[in-house]
Amino acid sequence: MEEGLRLYNTLTRMKELFQPLQSPFVGMYVCGPTVYGDAHLGHARPAVTFDLIFRYLRYLGYRVRYIRNITDVGHMEEEGLGEGEDKIAKKARLEQLEPMEIAQYYSNRYHAHMTQLNVLNPSIEPQASGHIIEQIALIEKIIDAGFGYVSEGSVYFDVESYSRQHHYGKLSGRKVEDLLSNTRDLEGQSEKRNPFDFALWKKARPGHITKWPSPWSVGFPGWHLECSAMSAKYLGDHFDIHGGGMDLLFPHHESEIAQSQAANGQDPCKYWIHNNLITINGQKMGKSLNNFITLDELFSGKHELLEKSFSPMTIRFFILQAHYRGQLDFSNDALKAAEKGLKRLMDGWKSLEKITPSDASTVQVKPLQEQCLEAMNDDFNSPVLIATLFDGVRMINSLVDKKETITPEDLTLLRSTFQAFIFDLLGLVDEAPETGSGRIEQLMETIIQIRKHARERKDFATSDFIRDELARINIQIRDTKDGAEWAVTG
Repeated sequence: MEEGLRLYNTLTRMKELFQPLQSPFVGMYVCGPTVYGDAHLGHARPAVTFDLIFRYLRYLGYRVRYIRNITDVGHMEEEGLGEGEDKIAKKARLEQLEPMEIAQYYSNRYHAHMTQLNVLNPSIEPQASGHIIEQIALIEKIIDAGFGYVSEGSVYFDVESYSRQHHYGKLSGRKVEDLLSNTRDLEGQSEKRNPFDFALWKKARPGHITKWPSPWSVGFPGWHLECSAMSAKYLGDHFDIHGGGMDLLFPHHESEIAQSQAANGQDPCKYWIHNNLITINGQKMGKSLNNFITLDELFSGKHELLEKSFSPMTIRFFILQAHYRGQLDFSNDALKAAEKGLKRLMDGWKSLEKITPSDASTVQVKPLQEQCLEAMNDDFNSPVLIATLFDGVRMINSLVDKKETITPEDLTLLRSTFQAFIFDLLGLVDEAPETGSGRIEQLMETIIQIRKHARERKDFATSDFIRDELARINIQIRDTKDGAEWAVTG
């Protein structure tokens, strides 16, 4: 079992050696989507980030139970306070559909997009609406502990009372004193004791469709509560990793900690991992700001901010080129650079087949493999990993051009290293059409032969014309010692 993995724990604000609670078993819970609209680029980042983490933990030999939930009820428009209208219910009202129709439709589309991005399925994907019993039981424990109160049929978490015994704000760095001073003037305007108290259970208003009976009223659970209940059900009261986007750190994850402490007497997990946001013109990309680009729009190019379409693997590579804790800013230039980088990596992989082994190696493959592992062990540092793989591509090109030599054993190691890190861990897929057969391949071989004969006759005007015309349609001709090669460049 690999013991060198260090990850950044948001709770302690430092990198820590990863030591599972019950090795080789690892429990990981990640907040999934609220399914009331199509997934956008901002949704793709946590999906790809935790897919990378899931893949690497399994690569190290851990047996991972990965839980990623679906929020299909209880996520209110006023996210922090648990007030306003349920987002899915609002969408259903506008579309004149049942809320579960909305949830099912967008869940299906989310799954289809995850497949396009080659994101692996989680071990379990629980839905909030399927765990009402567990959530009611958790609320009862919180009330019995003295940290929940009933008001007009709804149940709220008493943040001020909780803070007398526990540190509310330890994950985000917030102070209850600041919350008190900033919101004191709003007291008495709702059924809550304090405006920053959050809903555990909301009494349904007349006409509200998605509702269930409870000891307090016919209503529905709060958004923060569902993750506490579902993570505990499938991973236990204390598990290894809880993840999600940095925008969930407060109040969602902070409230999860409070609920777990109140009900179970301990924090829900050992390590908190948060991916940073995707921005557009320096502003968070999101539905609430109406500045998002859906994955469908990215794949089709049908958005006013897009110069062209970008493939799912280009989007995945774009996300992985930045460290998950770093900010990632959208631009057409950045996506086009990712497109070129991805092609360079895939071309390097294909060139491995052209290498002929020798009796001795002038290249060192083992250090390359070790550097790849060091990058991943350093808080899943995918940009350093990719840079190291590009070093490997330069090695491959030198071998293809016969500037360097490699033994059969080292060639096998080089191939297995590229297979493991490009495909198994980064989760990339070669989207280029097969070029080993078919009419296009045959046509290009014919064109290359015509150009070759022209060069042999010293008809360089025809040879250059063929090369330039092909370049104009993004087909590059490369002359090597073994003859001309061609590749699509855009």
